[in-house]
Amino acid sequence: MGFLKLIEPRVELLNRKIRCLSGDGMIFITLSKVRKKPTKEMIAEVSRLMKEISKEGVKLLGFYWTLGRYDTVLIMEAPNEKTAMKAIVKVGEFVQTETLVAVPREEAIKLVE
Repeated sequence: MGFLKLIEPRVELLNRKIRCLSGDGMIFITLSKVRKKPTKEMIAEVSRLMKEISKEGVKLLGFYWTLGRYDTVLIMEAPNEKTAMKAIVKVGEFVQTETLVAVPREEAIKLVE
């Protein structure tokens, strides 16, 4: 219970930031592991692909390099699963991914009531 009290304010802050940035689409969280040591060329190519993905209806809400089990976390909004999948497939050469569909806490609580 103590851990939840500790992280709850931080999670709520992140949720508010995502709500401000997002629209009416679905939210996806992609966890990835880099397939090989990153190079400047690889980073440039991934950056180019991210711009391309943005032009195809995917809104990038956050992109983080992380320590631990996964190397990066990408938070994005897409109109549907197919659009999100198309975006993720583009970077498959560089990273191994696991993508989650995120439901805002308020909407999930309504499902329980």
